[in-house]
Amino acid sequence: MHDSLARTARIAGLGSCLPDRIVTNSDLEKVVDTTDEWITTRTGIKERRIVADDEALVDLVERAGKAAMADADVEPESIDLFILATATVEQPIPASAAIAQPRLGVKNAACFDLSAACSGFVYALNVARQFIATGEADRVLVVGAECLSRYVDWTDRTTCVLFGDGAGAVVLEASAQGDGILQLDWRTDGTLADLIAMPGGGCRFPPNSAQAIEERLPFIKMKGNETFKVAVRAITDLSLQVVAKAGIEIDEVDLFIPHQANNRIIQAVGSRLGLSSEKVFVNVDRVGNTSAASIPLAMADAVAEDRLHRGDLVLATAFGGGLTWASALFRY
Repeated sequence: MHDSLARTARIAGLGSCLPDRIVTNSDLEKVVDTTDEWITTRTGIKERRIVADDEALVDLVERAGKAAMADADVEPESIDLFILATATVEQPIPASAAIAQPRLGVKNAACFDLSAACSGFVYALNVARQFIATGEADRVLVVGAECLSRYVDWTDRTTCVLFGDGAGAVVLEASAQGDGILQLDWRTDGTLADLIAMPGGGCRFPPNSAQAIEERLPFIKMKGNETFKVAVRAITDLSLQVVAKAGIEIDEVDLFIPHQANNRIIQAVGSRLGLSSEKVFVNVDRVGNTSAASIPLAMADAVAEDRLHRGDLVLATAFGGGLTWASALFRY
């Protein structure tokens, strides 16, 4: 963050949405060659939420976004900008944010999608903060939402057990420096793009091409072991850099909210940061990996569990396809 900027952004409202349908590890045992023990040991996930047949991305976006605006006590017409972070769009054209706009009522907002996979929400926070800091916007709605179940290969036991659907949202408003978002940083390394990818469905391998169908390319593919090693180091290093840039000590952080991808990654990072388990929030066991929705969903759960309070110093860090990673330090 540039110290010369006169203002920053604060979180004025928070909302979330999870589909009603719960899919447990025992349910998955019936459709793929896996066990509850295998999934739990390797990921920490016990269950995840999956959209109903008649639900899609924008349904989740609408509910989370409206909840955030209600929590902030603002009218939809007052939103200047709406950013939707997602890797699982409603349809290729137009942007899912445009489809969601009339349902949210944010008729005066410019709307666009942001694609940074699991880092999408924190990337979107950075973009929104820049618009607010420069005076181009006073109030921004940021939503992280995914329907990953529609992009998962349910015959691939290494990936289908990981992902869940959901949406989380925040309303950002202008705030004086020293409040709200204190520091943000982001990174991309496209040389490792193949570690987490969905190769098919685009112009390289169109969804109706013989190769895409035969090789099951329009599904999420991941190299788990390689990703784990990079993720732990990247999340740890960037978290420490962001805290140092803000001029604080890591033990001053009240709550660390990491991307909920895998409990082994979360525990490894928490240990490297020297944070006690009480300061590391985990809900991956009941929602799975919800990609761009992960951090706002975790924030909402932390509030509900009385572990996140107004004025708390929060460190949120995510890692995902791209490869991308990003970290935000803010006072909630």
